[in-house]
Amino acid sequence: MRFEGGCYCRKVRYVAEGDPVLKAQCHCRECQYISGGAPNMFMLMPPQGFSYVSGAPKTFTRTDLDRPVTREFCENCGAHLTTRSPNVPLVILKVGTLDDPSLFGVPQMAINTLDKQPFHMIPEGLPTFERLPPR
Repeated sequence: MRFEGGCYCRKVRYVAEGDPVLKAQCHCRECQYISGGAPNMFMLMPPQGFSYVSGAPKTFTRTDLDRPVTREFCENCGAHLTTRSPNVPLVILKVGTLDDPSLFGVPQMAINTLDKQPFHMIPEGLPTFERLPPR
């Protein structure tokens, strides 16, 4: 598949090609900060099929954590585009930045539900994990 997307102001644009390795929603507290309070809908995509085609993101990595993730976002409008994790050799692509978010379909699981807020909704029957699923 081919996914195209970018930030809210359209300054930073990307293309992601390939099949998503995973489609999920994350309820962790960190994702709540990034999303404005909601769970974060994301796809894990192969890095070899992902590229920025216009503009370049700004990055942020916390310095007070062991093995922190790096977040990529537009420095102009602030839209969060991807996360890169030292533990996951894939691009964590934020579904809300897709030109056509309906291509996401439905999540395969909900993770980090230990941090779920009462106003977060998980589709009935969706597999859930308090933290990450076993590998």
